[in-house]
Amino acid sequence: MKKLLSIVLAGAMACSLAACGGSKPAESTAAPAAETTAAAEETKAEAEETTAAEETKAEAEAAQGEGIAKEDLKVGFIFIGDENEGYTAAHYAGAKKMQEEIGLTDDQMIIKWTVPEDESCYDAAVDLAEQGCQIIFGNSFGFEDYMIQAAEEYPEIQFCHATGYQAASCGLENVHNYFTSVFESRYVSGVVAGLKLNEMIADGTVTEDACKIGYVGAFPYAEVVSGYTSFFLGVRSVCPSATMEVTYTNSWASFDLEKEAAEALIADGCVLISQHADTTGAPTACEAAGVPVVGYNISMIPTAPTQALTSASIEWGPYTTYAVQCMLDGKAIDTDWCHGYAEGADKITELNEAAIAEGTADKVKEVEDAIKSGSLHVFDTSTWTVDGKTLDTYKKEGIDVEYISDGYFHESEFGSAPAFDIRIDGITEKTN
Repeated sequence: MKKLLSIVLAGAMACSLAACGGSKPAESTAAPAAETTAAAEETKAEAEETTAAEETKAEAEAAQGEGIAKEDLKVGFIFIGDENEGYTAAHYAGAKKMQEEIGLTDDQMIIKWTVPEDESCYDAAVDLAEQGCQIIFGNSFGFEDYMIQAAEEYPEIQFCHATGYQAASCGLENVHNYFTSVFESRYVSGVVAGLKLNEMIADGTVTEDACKIGYVGAFPYAEVVSGYTSFFLGVRSVCPSATMEVTYTNSWASFDLEKEAAEALIADGCVLISQHADTTGAPTACEAAGVPVVGYNISMIPTAPTQALTSASIEWGPYTTYAVQCMLDGKAIDTDWCHGYAEGADKITELNEAAIAEGTADKVKEVEDAIKSGSLHVFDTSTWTVDGKTLDTYKKEGIDVEYISDGYFHESEFGSAPAFDIRIDGITEKTN
């Protein structure tokens, strides 16, 4: 694979030099003699056209390189949870979708379940490499350093890490980061929640000035901040009086902590709950308390049949299929990959007709269409403030990137991992 990447780079360099040099082969740059006839000019033009076509073909062949025969391919997965935990269940569904689309057998897919974010991840990666996996996926933020460590030792194997950010800076050609524009589906799920709040105001369940929603977050990372902010902006797009309180569990997946956090938020006056945490803990608390809830990853209707509205979710299949197909075709995998609604990588789960407000489905379609067309930007700066002020610039220390331009924060456009870590007005945070 290292040889393959060298070929790809060589092809890219050849293409770049041809484009930047502005010159053709020698015969194309020579000045014609005064006595050159029209026939000679025609012959010369035909020769140049043939040469250009041959160069284009050669460059394409060099860029493609040598792929792996499908029957020889093995794919490894390192998962932080199992099929009973929503986040990993979504990743596994994506892996199975890839298996179906590519046509791999079960023995060509090796999965390491419930791997902790410690040296166990490195051990799992090494074991998968020794079992012959040519490409290895890891699905948890804390796996990144361990996967990079393994990638250094196995340069011929491709390592694809979800939610990370170090692929571009680690200096390794066989390390890749991927995520989706999940802030888009968070926003849409927020619209669903906001419509429910409006219904609750209309029927007298809550007053307009008491529309406080609760959010169970895992860690105070940009991934979570971006998620809860986009959800909140979706809520506010239809229910402007809403405020939000965020509680962190400091765990990606703890049923008990998530349930306790949701119960505490409800006790503190929150009339609707959402989450960026991976279990059914919060929906369980909401069903018991009769409080509407928006979940994450998977449908929470089986857990909260009377209260679950929908869930923000991700389709991991498009990336997994893309990366594995690159292995078969001998093509380089993008260092950073991030797509959203327009490419089928984001969605909300089914709407619960027993719980949603009237007109929700039509509004959801309207918003999704606007996101897909690019007419709606989730982090439009005209819709939020910081200390009462609208931001027109935002840079991070040590990163020479201007995130705000054209009136919105350009989330996940300069890297696959979420970058939005701004604390906006209307949201408060605390650790449970």
